[in-house]
Amino acid sequence: MRAFIVDAFTDRPFAGNPAAVCLLDEPADAVWMQRVAAEFNLPETAFVHRVAENSYGLRWFTPTVEVDLCGHATLATAHVLHATQGAASDAALRFDTLSGVLTARRHPQGGFTLDFPADPPTATPVPTGLAKALGTEPRWTGRARHDLLVELPDAAAVREMAPDSAVLTEFSGRAVIVTASAPDGADHDFVSRVFAPAAGIPEDPVTGAAHCVLACHWSDRLGRTELTGVQLSARGGRVGVELHGDRVTLLGQAVTVFEGELTP
Repeated sequence: MRAFIVDAFTDRPFAGNPAAVCLLDEPADAVWMQRVAAEFNLPETAFVHRVAENSYGLRWFTPTVEVDLCGHATLATAHVLHATQGAASDAALRFDTLSGVLTARRHPQGGFTLDFPADPPTATPVPTGLAKALGTEPRWTGRARHDLLVELPDAAAVREMAPDSAVLTEFSGRAVIVTASAPDGADHDFVSRVFAPAAGIPEDPVTGAAHCVLACHWSDRLGRTELTGVQLSARGGRVGVELHGDRVTLLGQAVTVFEGELTP
């Protein structure tokens, strides 16, 4: 079985978010896929098999659990399939997933666009103990389908925060997304960091699924539907977003850093 490691939401190696992509001949056993994902020990491992021309089944696993939506591993998968399956440059790749049908297309200026479901957050009171877990005081909190969104006063607060990952597990659901508007004069609109200790990921480097929440939040705040987010992890990454009603288009680039075969 061919396997790849791809850095997603970046244009250079050893940045962005790494994902393993495993090319299957047919659907595989979930227990086996979870063990493979634990062996790779990356934020996500994608397992993809062809169903028809430009149509694939796709599942994602962290080192500890299966997830129902992953942006960076989908971007990595599209990158690998275009490199290995001979898809036409303008072909849309269709993925059947636990989150329904997702599509990926090459962008004329480089990288890929992903069509994902929007996930608007609903304002909620700040949970008791959250400020202590984050090490900083939220200015706003909201609940999305699986995630808690926390807005801080400025980008510096997001960059400098040092949360208690163990305590954050109590608040996360899937993840705690921390965000703020970008500084004046920046070439992006908002910043974020994402913590998913409940899924075995203390801090995720760049999170496509989180931008389905962030796109809704910042579109409402800024009054625009086309925005750019920068994730302030140690590796860093950049995600373009376009909100279209109940769908979000994510734009990003990817780089292959490893290719090999999994021993039978």
